[in-house]
Amino acid sequence: MSLKEKILSDMKEAMKNKDDLRLRVLRAIKTAIGYFEVEGEKREATDEDIQKLILKEIKKRQESIEAYRNAGREDLAKAEEEELKILEEYAPKMLSKDEIAAIVSAVIKELNATQKDFGKVMKEVMARVKGSADGKLVNEVVKELLS
Repeated sequence: MSLKEKILSDMKEAMKNKDDLRLRVLRAIKTAIGYFEVEGEKREATDEDIQKLILKEIKKRQESIEAYRNAGREDLAKAEEEELKILEEYAPKMLSKDEIAAIVSAVIKELNATQKDFGKVMKEVMARVKGSADGKLVNEVVKELLS
């Protein structure tokens, strides 16, 4: 079962169970997939494409949570956190800091990289972890290991 089929199936299940929160989140994902297929790429979305869309939605929620907390709106931040938990169920498994560090170390050895080669290392590492690691975390690890 593809990720798109799973999302549609879970959407039907949420309708049956009258789970409004899950239904709202899944509809948002379905809408993002629809825009991708019609407006953007004009092709059927693959599981990898859908995972990228889900990661974008997660990032939006994280930014919203931070903005709401800074504005003192804890009620809105809580609502966004609930949506975030549902989105994370469909997101690809993210690499831990240790796993990222192992990949970065291997890339640094392969390239015989120095501090000046930060960009080359980042480019290679991001190509290897494609969608399974947060760019900020990768950036921190690369800086740490190159210094």
